[in-house]
Parts: sequence; C-alpha cells; structure tokens
Amino acid sequence: MVLWWIGNVILLVVILPVVIYLLNRVLAALERIRAASDSILAGGVALVGELQGVPDGLAETDETIEAVKVGAVRYAGSVAKLLG
Repeated sequence: MVLWWIGNVILLVVILPVVIYLLNRVLAALERIRAASDSILAGGVALVGELQGVPDGLAETDETIEAVKVGAVRYAGSVAKLLG
C-alpha cells in the first residue's frame, strides 16, 4: 500500500507537470497553425477577387491569336510565291 501512495505522489509531482507542459506546447503549435491557415484563407479570398477578369482576358487573347494566325498564313503564302 505504501508503494501505491509513492506511485501516486510521483504521478502528481513529476508526470502530471510534464504532461501539462507538453499539452501546452501542442496547443501553442495548434494556435500558430490556426493563425497561418487564417492568413492563407484571407490571401486566397483576396486572390479570387483579383482573378475575376481572367476569362475576359483569355477571350481577348484567343481573338488576338486568331487575327495573328490569319495574317501569318497570308504572309507565309506571299513569301512562298516570291521564293517559289
């Protein structure tokens, strides 16, 4: 029975503070992760606002490529006639 009480005292004096210390470290790391994820979320939301014009820009780029393609084909045909 004396060993049981000694074990309880060791548990309360040594092991419990170590467990509490480690739990505090884990919770502090969790808070840092939460803050970082909130920052990432805020940045992602801001990025979505910046990407609203991308589809219109891509449509304009497609039109420009078509116009350049037509001109390049005409130019290549003219050069082929001159060289041929």
